[in-house]
Amino acid sequence: MRIRLGYGIGFDNPAAVAMVHVHSSRAGSLRKPDLLRADPPVPIDLYTDSFGSVCSRFVAPAGGIRLHNLTPIEDSGVPDQIAPDAIQVPEEKLPHEVLEYLLASRYCEGDLFSPVAAEWFGHTQPGWERVQAICDWVQQKVAFGYEFARPTRTALDVYTERAGVCRDFQHLAIAFCRALNIPARYATSYLKDIGVPVVGAMNFSAFFQAYLTDRWWAFDARFHVPRIGRVLIAVGRDAADVAITTAFGAAPLRSFQLIADEVPGGD
Repeated sequence: MRIRLGYGIGFDNPAAVAMVHVHSSRAGSLRKPDLLRADPPVPIDLYTDSFGSVCSRFVAPAGGIRLHNLTPIEDSGVPDQIAPDAIQVPEEKLPHEVLEYLLASRYCEGDLFSPVAAEWFGHTQPGWERVQAICDWVQQKVAFGYEFARPTRTALDVYTERAGVCRDFQHLAIAFCRALNIPARYATSYLKDIGVPVVGAMNFSAFFQAYLTDRWWAFDARFHVPRIGRVLIAVGRDAADVAITTAFGAAPLRSFQLIADEVPGGD
């Protein structure tokens, strides 16, 4: 399957970092260079952060800037993998680079969830069954609504308020996982409604990854069903590490468009 990825984002801002490139782990699937373009043109510096996410750094001129790109990528067309036999790895056997995803972070206070996580999920089988139970619980107990959006809401706030947007669902699930010693990290991706009913306005998709057996697996505490055509953009401890744009100053949004369409015939 070939998917056409693109975006158009316009805003006013003096300086920023954009995280809209396909993740380095998917670079081999690109069929054209994944280049961020700016109108008006400005110098753009590329770098890869400590999580393997590709970032673009630039300074916008007075009067604002528009970021845009359109590039094709090959995808297997296979839904997110399910592995019911995937096991939870004991902490002493986890790879060094995975350990940081057991720690509390800005939006995922896993250290505060240990008692309640054990109460809700301690009876489940460690591994895939436990992570899926967490996703099911969050999906059932938390109400979704854009009116609930708040940039300061943490996992603890989500648990007490029982409301939020996509990122809040993932933050709560991550906090539960970490409280139960399951490494979990926040992720963003391109994701269109391929193979499922249209679910609303297109946006960059938030989900999370849990480390089981010997690799990271995709989970989604809001749309907790396997999806087709998920193209990873960035990973981090929580949403603070993977913001689509990080502005150093006020940055009023002027326009926003996202494209992630299947190309008929793979052309």
